[in-house]
Amino acid sequence: MSPVDGTPRGRRLRDRVPVRLRHHWKPAGALCAGLAVMLYAFGDARVSPYVTSASRVEADTITDDVRGTVGLYDTSVKHSIRLEYKQTDFDKMMKEFKKDGTKDSIPADLTIDGVFLSDVGIRLKGNSTLMSLRGNRGGAPGGAEGGMPGGGMPGGMPSGGTGQRGGEGGEAAGGGQAPGGAGGGRGGGMTQYNLSADKPEELPWLVKIDEYVEGRAYQGEREISLRPGSNAQVPLNEALALALIDGTGEPAERYGLTTLKVNDRPTAVRLMVENPDTEYAEAVDGESVVYKARAGGTFDYQGDDPSKYETSFRQLNKVGSQDLEPVMKLTRWVEESSDEEFAAGLGKHVDVDSFAHYVATQNLLMNFDDMAGPGKNYLLGYDLNSKKFSVLGWDYNLTFSGDATAGPDDRMSMGGGRPGGGRGGGPGDGDQPEGMPEGFPGAPDGGDGDDDAAGGRRGGGMMSGHALKERFLELDAFDAVYRKAYQDLYEKFFASGKATKTLDDLTEQATRAGVPAKDVKSAVGTLRTTVTQRTAALAKDPSVSKSKEVTG
Repeated sequence: MSPVDGTPRGRRLRDRVPVRLRHHWKPAGALCAGLAVMLYAFGDARVSPYVTSASRVEADTITDDVRGTVGLYDTSVKHSIRLEYKQTDFDKMMKEFKKDGTKDSIPADLTIDGVFLSDVGIRLKGNSTLMSLRGNRGGAPGGAEGGMPGGGMPGGMPSGGTGQRGGEGGEAAGGGQAPGGAGGGRGGGMTQYNLSADKPEELPWLVKIDEYVEGRAYQGEREISLRPGSNAQVPLNEALALALIDGTGEPAERYGLTTLKVNDRPTAVRLMVENPDTEYAEAVDGESVVYKARAGGTFDYQGDDPSKYETSFRQLNKVGSQDLEPVMKLTRWVEESSDEEFAAGLGKHVDVDSFAHYVATQNLLMNFDDMAGPGKNYLLGYDLNSKKFSVLGWDYNLTFSGDATAGPDDRMSMGGGRPGGGRGGGPGDGDQPEGMPEGFPGAPDGGDGDDDAAGGRRGGGMMSGHALKERFLELDAFDAVYRKAYQDLYEKFFASGKATKTLDDLTEQATRAGVPAKDVKSAVGTLRTTVTQRTAALAKDPSVSKSKEVTG
């Protein structure tokens, strides 16, 4: 019966339950009770399931792509970046970093080539490079701000240098002594970046366009890396390496020289580099899932639990539709296969031609800190169609350092020389830089700024080596493909004159950006010496020059 005033009467609680559910309440009740018990018993348990979906769609998409006025990495124009943030945010960030090494983002306004973007995120990027910011904790003993004891070369472009070491992946406590001069261009001591919170324009930064605005990008880029080294110390060696790799068919980060002004601080010239992120991974040829090796991780097989690999690899793209299972299978096969099985079966797991090009590139460019170096600076690309891996390089700030006369069978080491001889990347490759004390805490320790890894040191020394690279180089079965790749790339990099022409272009870029002419002349001059020595030395090697018979 309705109320006397004629208003409808409210429905009883049981009448609000659907008829079907009222008829089958017992099974539903049992299900709810079971879920309650599971939540009570296992509510704090971590579940790490495999992703079984066959989807290849990228879930994290760009919804607001700011186009800008000039190409971000157009090296023919002058670039400018301005960052403005609250000093209180910066002070808080620095306090937390000095306390425990935390590298959190703070909001900032970005103006890039005249285009304004509010509320981007910026954070410190690197590990060992940043040691001087932490009050010399973990820095080198006996030297100012973590420099090398008794002979570091603080400030300025290093004698015989190609630019500065430091940055992510294999970052040194300071910069890097690059080759040059007589005797094959062997490098010597370490050069220190005297980083200071009072000079934020010189700090290595990661600019995250979408940190506070989801889905936003600038010309398709979510992240921009401002590399260590400014003005006279701007790392032209890394720019040279990236320019040489571009056009070889292998991926290379794009780069550009830019001025950087932070709040009311003086302007500094910096190298900005494309940071490997989702879009970089999606641009890899084919339908690929890309995994970034973490500085403190390992290539060891660690069982069938995917969570065990999260400290060694970070998946850059197709997260949610693909997973780490291919990497897990690869590590197990490399670890458990005999030499005969490895030689016969590598081509089923890895694109051998592409891998040969990667390994040859690292040697030719004199890169100490590749996949076998302490920084573990490499990406694994897994082609979903061919079911094969390729190895991709990144972070080339240690290139053109060491012995310019090293051949294809010699392994690279930081600081010069070819310790122990033998094929490149063997066990203990570059375990201790020349002239550096054992267990030197400021030594290159990886330091991928994205991963905040503690570094790649084991038992006081720096952990180097990589089973995949070592076995590839040790087995005669792959001699022919490696030699062919080495010859082809030597022709493209050096014999063709491309390296020399690129140095001419870098001279123009650095001058246009505002680096003083005398500093440009010095930096490019030492790089040119190294390139000349490298070209001449390899031209005399019968296993490299195509004009001579190749054996093996």
